[in-house]
Amino acid sequence: MVVGIGVDIVDIERIRAALENPKTGRRFRDRVFTEGEIAYCDRRRRAYESFAARFAAKEATIKALGQSAGWQEIEVSRGAEGPPEVRLHGRARQRAEELGIRRVLLSLSHSEKMAIAYVIAES
Repeated sequence: MVVGIGVDIVDIERIRAALENPKTGRRFRDRVFTEGEIAYCDRRRRAYESFAARFAAKEATIKALGQSAGWQEIEVSRGAEGPPEVRLHGRARQRAEELGIRRVLLSLSHSEKMAIAYVIAES
């Protein structure tokens, strides 16, 4: 059964500008993204698109949970094969357990300018 859905769209240029800001870029990156997400995105040829998609995924997950969560509590991972997945930690995980969420489905896409994420939380 669907417990929640969330969608978010992000301007890739906005994320690029935030990450490249000489005064706050590093702090933004380290506050929003986990070490695993940073390592994954940094390996990508078009890293900003990957960062933007992950940012959108975190926002969409928050919407699906119906409650705020810390950026680090929502992690987007991807193995060598298969779709990206959401891993929940801390308060986000606790909220999912309260709602009976057993699975979080994630779809990511992007163009040159925009990244989008769609999340379905199922019990």
